[in-house]
Amino acid sequence: EVQLVESGGGLVQPGGSLRLSCATSGFTFSTSAMSWVRQAPGKEVEWVSGISRNNYKYYADFVRGRFTIDRDNPKNTLYLQLNSLRTEDTAMYYCVKSSSPTRPDGERGAGTRVTVSS
Repeated sequence: EVQLVESGGGLVQPGGSLRLSCATSGFTFSTSAMSWVRQAPGKEVEWVSGISRNNYKYYADFVRGRFTIDRDNPKNTLYLQLNSLRTEDTAMYYCVKSSSPTRPDGERGAGTRVTVSS
């Protein structure tokens, strides 16, 4: 059974940073593309970032230069470093097992909430 468990969210002031983690199990993490998506209150899910099994990284324009995606294959864990956070980054963040880094079409976790507020 595929399992993805996100953690690391919280309340942070504008300009602050957070590091999200996604612990995975039940599939061969090292050979899978992975993505992060987010959903703000009252809005649709939007793709944030993705990483290939060969460590190629992709970002949505609205996070490029501020967020960094990484993976640790021995630990079966996906990360998203969030820097220079803005109020509009407030959302539930989900990691997604993906068929490609920009196609978050597989299983996803329960999410971790990020709130950016002063």
